[in-house]
Amino acid sequence: MSYVKFKIPENLQSAIKNAVQTIAEAKDSKIRKGMNEVTKSIERGTSKLVIMAEDVSPPEILFHIPLLCEEKKIPYAYVATRKEVGNIAKINVSASAISIDSVGSGNDNILKDIVKKVNELKK
Repeated sequence: MSYVKFKIPENLQSAIKNAVQTIAEAKDSKIRKGMNEVTKSIERGTSKLVIMAEDVSPPEILFHIPLLCEEKKIPYAYVATRKEVGNIAKINVSASAISIDSVGSGNDNILKDIVKKVNELKK
């Protein structure tokens, strides 16, 4: 059993990476990094999108995140590696998961587009 609930195609992973990088570059955006911060963000209901790495070991670390997201109706997606998650969040270390709490000014449509594509995949 795994925490990866659905497979994200390569082209959508690229779109997610580009969108998060754009959001991360905005001065007034807020991205939470790491398991504890992401979990708090989901529980508080401030998260707008959660992105997790598929290569986390042991997988139990992320097992509760998709369940929490579904309970709170927060969209979530996956990218292939922890290194990619860290890179798109503009940190120089690997990260298991990130949470976008605020997209910054002018980035609302970028997030809506990604969320729409991810939700279509889950159906």
